[in-house]
Amino acid sequence: MSSIELDHAARSADFAGELVRPGDPSYDEARTLFNAMIDRRPAAIARCASAGDVAGAIRMGRERGLEIAVRGGGHGVAGKALTDGGLVVDLRRMNAVTVDPRARTATVAGGALMSDLDRATAPHGLATTGGRVSTTGVAGLTLGGGNGWLDRRFGLACDNLLSVDLVTADGGRLRASETENADLFWALHGGGGNFGVAVSLTFRLYPLSMVTVAKLLWPSDAAPAVAWAYRDYMETAPDEIGSALLLLTAPPADFVPPHLVGRPACAVVLMYAGTGPEARGRMAPMLALGHEAEMLAEVAYADFQCMNEDPPGFRNHWSADHLACLPDDAVDTFCAHAAGMLVPSPSAQALIPQGGAIARGRASYPIPWRQAPWHVARFAMWADPADDDRATTWARGLGPALGSWTSGDVYLNFTGDEGRDRVVAGLGAENYARLTAVKARFDPDNLFHLNHNIAPG
Repeated sequence: MSSIELDHAARSADFAGELVRPGDPSYDEARTLFNAMIDRRPAAIARCASAGDVAGAIRMGRERGLEIAVRGGGHGVAGKALTDGGLVVDLRRMNAVTVDPRARTATVAGGALMSDLDRATAPHGLATTGGRVSTTGVAGLTLGGGNGWLDRRFGLACDNLLSVDLVTADGGRLRASETENADLFWALHGGGGNFGVAVSLTFRLYPLSMVTVAKLLWPSDAAPAVAWAYRDYMETAPDEIGSALLLLTAPPADFVPPHLVGRPACAVVLMYAGTGPEARGRMAPMLALGHEAEMLAEVAYADFQCMNEDPPGFRNHWSADHLACLPDDAVDTFCAHAAGMLVPSPSAQALIPQGGAIARGRASYPIPWRQAPWHVARFAMWADPADDDRATTWARGLGPALGSWTSGDVYLNFTGDEGRDRVVAGLGAENYARLTAVKARFDPDNLFHLNHNIAPG
């Protein structure tokens, strides 16, 4: 499609944003995603500044028969925020956050990152469940369920969702909440971007300012013993503890001794939602395990969210599963799998506890993994394309290795394109059938199919 045709389409669709096309100075930057494996060349990138721009961009794409991708944070590992030869609806300029401290709510524009939300709520001493890094897009995280460091205390990100304003496939606008378009609101608790473009989301907030953080590190040969102890500890840990056990390459951080840097290691990250002697007392069992490196501090929650960032510029392949139980043999299998990880690299595999407010959340939402006690994720990250096969094989391999211990449920936010069966597993078969009916109502032509797709029923 020529530039003249696109210019005319933009005017006819009442699109007032910036249209970036091949050859423009900002084109390559505008099409760069977190996952460096994704290299697609859209016909145009519509940089939207308002919901009206989003509606105009969608009408423009439909009029010209262009495949439409929607970009929020661009952090999704599947790379669905880009399309070859199509139109990208880019929300990144729509990143405003409005906080109502009296009502304890935050209204977040569709292109905002977790850092935007956390920094806006922090001055009011408020927070809500977000991702585990600050660069994650709020909308994509939430619509896929949204686990994070505070989920055991406050529930998943979607559990705290009060309403969503959408631009639909026909360029119309509507709101979904408990009392408006309730079936659609239900679908947005795990169903992802299948039903429209989320241009605004309103969340419930909670009093929280400071947290207590411990980062503990051991050499890799200690991993099985540490993981057994960690499992036992988290089975009775209070909801205020958010945590993860990671097998990774020890980073060159200030608290890491030189002899561990660049070598395989076992790490435990603990975050207590609060401060003072009680916090350290709750962490005491893990602090007594004889770690070789420690960072223990009280920090602002918004600062903690920036302490575990995914490094940009790497090739990525992620996968995830949930466990119905975690016996010693499963722990040993988890630890043994790390031997195939690319080292040194930012790759890691994580054992993440659930329970708490996650398990107590609304069972009717399309989140079948809510009751699983453990979440297992692996993040293959590497620089050399020659390592593609090795890295992706490693990331995919842990689920089958864990076999009968897995629950069959999938956290779709941590997966790439693994096929329809995995999408159904991420939503539940009965939920999926109901979701196809909602999809048929709001997007009968499957315009929004660049996602973990739900086909119209």
